[in-house]
Amino acid sequence: MNGWPAAAAMRAQWRHAVTAAIAACALLCPAGPALALPDAIRDNPGVAPDAWNRWGSGEMRWLGIALYQATLYVAGNDAGQAPLALRLEYRRDIPGTRLVQTTMEEMRRLGADPARLPAWEAQLQRLFPDVQKGDTITGVLIPGLGVRFFHQDRLRGQLTDSEFGRWFFAIWLHPDSRSPALRSQLLQPPRKPA
Repeated sequence: MNGWPAAAAMRAQWRHAVTAAIAACALLCPAGPALALPDAIRDNPGVAPDAWNRWGSGEMRWLGIALYQATLYVAGNDAGQAPLALRLEYRRDIPGTRLVQTTMEEMRRLGADPARLPAWEAQLQRLFPDVQKGDTITGVLIPGLGVRFFHQDRLRGQLTDSEFGRWFFAIWLHPDSRSPALRSQLLQPPRKPA
């Protein structure tokens, strides 16, 4: 089946899990300290800067090697429908070609439509630079507009295919994410940025 997740039941299950986490946090979690909102997230069409909430953050490691620190931002209260932003701060130098290759492998593994992958790959090759330790790449998903990519808070470009956005964020937020621990950390209580 095409679409993410592959079955409607899985899509409903994922949306329910995210919505339940939001509801639980709204009731049980005290507000955290104000955190600065990165420019790449603040300056996006159709989303007021004060709508964004900083959710969780965690480190992606592979075979014990730290690759990047990921931080999730959600505009509004429903991560299943709202604009999302994922900011990756790299812990090591990684070629852009490797970033694209890994992105494609993960989307394919999760079940993205193989017919769409070549077009997405070509666009990402244009958008993903080589990164050095300390660099950031931020992906901002705005429903109806697609995903905007920023490197060091400077806009690199945008993919307008709505399917791409769902599959790209699935790499970190899908129940079958390669790193369940990181997924769990990202889906932590929202905190309001400054």
